[in-house]
Amino acid sequence: MLLATPGTLAGAFGVPAEPLISVVGEAPAFALAALVALDAPLDPVADPIGGPSTPIDQLHGIALLDRLGSMPRGDVGAFLDAHPQAVSELLAAPPSAAQVTAWWKGASVTGRATLRELAPELVGNLEGVPYRTRDLANRAVLATARQQLGSRLADGTVGRAERDELVNRLHMLDQIDKALQPDGQRRRLVTLDVTGEGRAVVTVGDLATADYVEYLVPGMFFGVDAQIEAWTATAQTLVDDQERWLRVLHPESHATVAAVAWIGYTTPSLVNVASMELAREGRDALTDSLQGLRASRGDDQPYLAVLAHSYGSTAALLSLEEDDVHVDALAVVGSPGSPARSVDELHVTDGNVWVGAADWDPIPASGVFGSQPASRAYGAQLFSVAAGSDPVTGSALTGAITHNDYFAPGSMSLRNLALIGIGEGAYVTGPDHSRGDFARALTRVF
Repeated sequence: MLLATPGTLAGAFGVPAEPLISVVGEAPAFALAALVALDAPLDPVADPIGGPSTPIDQLHGIALLDRLGSMPRGDVGAFLDAHPQAVSELLAAPPSAAQVTAWWKGASVTGRATLRELAPELVGNLEGVPYRTRDLANRAVLATARQQLGSRLADGTVGRAERDELVNRLHMLDQIDKALQPDGQRRRLVTLDVTGEGRAVVTVGDLATADYVEYLVPGMFFGVDAQIEAWTATAQTLVDDQERWLRVLHPESHATVAAVAWIGYTTPSLVNVASMELAREGRDALTDSLQGLRASRGDDQPYLAVLAHSYGSTAALLSLEEDDVHVDALAVVGSPGSPARSVDELHVTDGNVWVGAADWDPIPASGVFGSQPASRAYGAQLFSVAAGSDPVTGSALTGAITHNDYFAPGSMSLRNLALIGIGEGAYVTGPDHSRGDFARALTRVF
């Protein structure tokens, strides 16, 4: 995946490569060092490849990061100018999140500040770097890309086809900016790719400290341009609902919640939805994100849940079956399945896997990618997505009718997803086919 550097921005947008501009209101360079100093540095990480005598252009992974973090600012800039693909290559095959976490803690204050300023696209997308730092770096990249696109559109020399392309790209970036506007909770941009169809991951709440964290993984047609603002609003609604549930169920508790509006992969269209290629890309990206959270939180781990829809559930199931990552809860809705044959094959604590589907949704019955999570043999717990009354509060809740209704505010589905995400499965309502849940043939007897 190609990520934005000054050079790639020039190629993508047709504008000259320029140094990254400062965002209005952003701290100057001398203040950046003070900011990153909040992460107390440890002893420098040793270069695992031959020490300082090894030429930098022969280094990769953590060795390259370590060298860049120790070089004078001018040398870092010269290296990046001479090797414009170094950042994208490093992000395409990054060190493990645990290695990055250790490297960042051991890097000097000056080294951190230099990399955040000269290579913000690297710092902003590297799992294991603190989320606050990634957010600042990604916002700088976003501001620069928007400014460059605006300048290109304003110069009056672009043709109609190029103008349409630039307008579409600028619209995508504007949607990301809108998604970052706060609505009661801190929001951070922890992944950003401004090229192609884009990638963006926006957090609601503080991933660094929250007691409960959930990743919302979307399916088909969920592109950044069309959906990042709405997906972030869904994450906000989920957090608000969960905080209310915690106050109702545990009034003495001061637990906190964070949700991740995760569009970290290219979702499919009707042309390629039958292929698992993008699901595997989603698997890899989701695994990286989950491992990044685990590494960043160290000994202070949250209750971690994945809530996945449609094709995104296939990506999540692949991640939790095939990769070295585990979660405390998994809920899938409208799922076309995966090769996993039962919950026992998934890295989910105590088999805490939940499945919901509407009776009129044809996707869950297809099992197009393998075993169907809603089947009796799979061993998952089933929850209702149909209209009804909340058995705890008495509130009227709407039901999911079609494939895209599962995250609707005020719905039975979102109510149950919220409870699953905070480990309150005892209050989740079970399915009832007479009210619109999926067919009895797919469910176990209650």
